[in-house]
Amino acid sequence: MNMFKSLLSTLAFAATTAMAQPALTSGIDKANMNLKAKPGTDFFEYAAGGWNAAHPLTPEFSRYSQFEALGETNNRQLRELIEELAVGKFVQGSLEQKIGAYYRLYMDSVRRNREDYEPIRPLLNEIESIRTRQDVQHAQARLHALNIENFFGIGCDADLKDARWNLMQVNQGGLSMGESDYYLGDDEPTRLIREAYREYVKKLFLMTGKDEATAQQQMEAVLAIETQIAKASYSPTKLRDVEGNYHKMSYRQLLSDFPGIDWSTLFLLNGIPAFDSITVNQPEPIHEVERILAECPIDQLKAYLYFKVVDDAGSSLSDRFRQEVFDFYNHTMGGAETDRPRWKRAISAVESALGMAVGKLYVEKHFPESSKLRMTQLVKNLQTALGERIDQQEWMSEETKKMAHEKLNSFYVKIGYPDEWMDYTGLDIDEKLSFYENRTHAMQFLSRKFTDKRVNKRTDRTEWLLTPQTINAYYNPTTNEICFPAGILQPPFFNAEADDACNYGAIGVVIGHEMTHGFDDQGAQFDKDGNLKNWWTEQDAAQFKKRTDVMRNFFDKIEVLPGLHANGQLTLGENIADHGGLNIAYQALKNAMKTQPLTVKEGFTPEQRFFLSYGLIWASNAREQMIRQLVMTDPHSPSRWRVNGALPHIDAWYDAFHITKKDPLFVPKKQRVNIW
Repeated sequence: MNMFKSLLSTLAFAATTAMAQPALTSGIDKANMNLKAKPGTDFFEYAAGGWNAAHPLTPEFSRYSQFEALGETNNRQLRELIEELAVGKFVQGSLEQKIGAYYRLYMDSVRRNREDYEPIRPLLNEIESIRTRQDVQHAQARLHALNIENFFGIGCDADLKDARWNLMQVNQGGLSMGESDYYLGDDEPTRLIREAYREYVKKLFLMTGKDEATAQQQMEAVLAIETQIAKASYSPTKLRDVEGNYHKMSYRQLLSDFPGIDWSTLFLLNGIPAFDSITVNQPEPIHEVERILAECPIDQLKAYLYFKVVDDAGSSLSDRFRQEVFDFYNHTMGGAETDRPRWKRAISAVESALGMAVGKLYVEKHFPESSKLRMTQLVKNLQTALGERIDQQEWMSEETKKMAHEKLNSFYVKIGYPDEWMDYTGLDIDEKLSFYENRTHAMQFLSRKFTDKRVNKRTDRTEWLLTPQTINAYYNPTTNEICFPAGILQPPFFNAEADDACNYGAIGVVIGHEMTHGFDDQGAQFDKDGNLKNWWTEQDAAQFKKRTDVMRNFFDKIEVLPGLHANGQLTLGENIADHGGLNIAYQALKNAMKTQPLTVKEGFTPEQRFFLSYGLIWASNAREQMIRQLVMTDPHSPSRWRVNGALPHIDAWYDAFHITKKDPLFVPKKQRVNIW
């Protein structure tokens, strides 16, 4: 079952400096900078130009940033750990045996090439045997049970208006290219991607034994169905409307309002017990699926389901199938020129199936307890600073400030790793079976875990949505939690040898970023208990919107590529979080400097080093295809504009670098964003 993930955001990182400041370095390496650039013209280039020049894109990457760089470090650590398990002898059923066996299965290219697509042939034969519309309904339900999304998605997550309890969810889906614009857009780059997709779909049919005419016909059927769903699907911007994506109803009402889907078979085959309530988050595309299931010729429905199986399995089959998957999704859509080495793909596969098991071993070997302790203190310092920033907002009433403080004080903080590890006892990794079969069993095991833990159950604040080795962080509004996995709590985001100016400018900002998500245009709609509930006065809400409109309009005007503008509404929440994170972390630095003053180092003041550290964490090179993809789908602004778009709205940045109205990045004070 595809479990719907909560509203997540990227980034946030680690630790305060507990040692005496004079012993610490500046954290600034001028080699990472481009000192020929001017801060007021292109601060991104000034702070990170040297790093970008030293890390040109290699054929493997469509984007290479500080996150990919740290990912490479993590990959090397995980490879050493996992390959030790892959060559060792361990008790059958132990975590070590399961991880090692799964890695060996993926790496055995000789066997996988010999098997080719035989592992999925039984499932393809089942689809070929479909004769009736009821057979179609049964087949699509069975694919869901095998974790192969089709037509729509199902899951279980917190009830937005009663966050104490989980609620079954139905979400739009069924689009292999992900976003509707790929099917409907009329610009030249999108048309080229769509044409390549047609060739990719046809190729998969040919590779599984279809003749030319049949493959062409079935490809057209797939494109027709997906385009029909796309026309009814919500855009990424519309998906950010929290209230507009919540439609709770009884199970009886689901059957009445959406009679064209065999819900009972779907839930039965997915092992979902009887439940009382559900939300259909995007009703229009689900109604469109009803029409497709009722009106589309059965042969075309079969073609769609057939393709979904092959497309889902592609990377788990022989090299020739993997190559086709890479050529379209990674090369055509993302711009990568060569595939990742097999061992990297194997590690990703292991993490998908046994992520928490790998995390347990990773933490034991690579995560010092000192990092957790220092991170805990830094989070407290940032909470204090955010509280001060709330009090400083002249546009906000005391009534709303009181509620904001209550929410801030209710933050649930997760650092490093969970207190309790997932139990993998019920998962058997059997090397007599193919890799694909083992992958299927692993995904079914995880789905059962989620079902047992969530359906008809209270929400669990202790549940981790990311593995400890993940290089990321998140805020979850329904649990009012911020989470910082161990993977991100290391250089370059936290530098134990650098002073507070460096660390507050890097990890401090992004911790503040995650905190601010509790008060961005989405997070501000949730109360301290995680419920979608208005806690704002009418006047304060209007002021808040007026100020966020300034942010949206500013980013709408940014031309990311010639003729391609940023989407200020799609990126609004993340831009607000960057803005708040910068202000909060800067205030926290000022608070720290009251007792531990910092001096000029490497020719830069503490204030300058704060902003230079922030600019450096966004160092990044990306191919045009990837930039276009991110602008279309990513709620974060492109890296350059998380610097050059964010800093012109921070008053302290102007003071630190003596930015004047003569500088291109200058924004008049009255036109600057002023929220948190």
